[in-house]
Amino acid sequence: MTQTRLDPATALAELQETKPDKVTIVMLSGDMDRVMAAFIIATGAAAMGMQVTMFFTFWGLNAIRRKGSSSKAKDWLLRMFGVLNKGGADTLPLSRFHFGGLGTGMMKKVMKQHRMPGIPELLQMAQDLGVKFIACTTTMGLMGITKDTLIDGVDQLAGVTTYLAEARQGSVNLFI
Repeated sequence: MTQTRLDPATALAELQETKPDKVTIVMLSGDMDRVMAAFIIATGAAAMGMQVTMFFTFWGLNAIRRKGSSSKAKDWLLRMFGVLNKGGADTLPLSRFHFGGLGTGMMKKVMKQHRMPGIPELLQMAQDLGVKFIACTTTMGLMGITKDTLIDGVDQLAGVTTYLAEARQGSVNLFI
């Protein structure tokens, strides 16, 4: 029995015919540079007419939390997560060279000099382009994050099965 092998171009064409132009991004990191990269990809894909869903979980939830919001949980351990994870897209640290905020401040200054939008602007651009935001309910519960500490415009509070249903239909699935 011989097996037929498709050339890569044919295989890609067949895959593109079966999958819609849909991108999903799991936003696990709460680091400024990684969140920025995720929003740049999301806005680029949305500008190309692709459907984009971002699923925010663990530290990535900090990108969609209200500035200065903290946990209102009754449990002291959950409240500590709130103290350690200050909300706000503009308060995220760099993944490397943060240096107590010095490196992050320098990066923001360079970005401003080069007229590059910051995370709050990229986030707003993503919302304006119709990017769907899903906040992970499981992680919200673990970290004492409530709906009222999230920014306006979060489309859905849901678990991993909701994300997987979106990803199953996606042609591009990223984990950042």
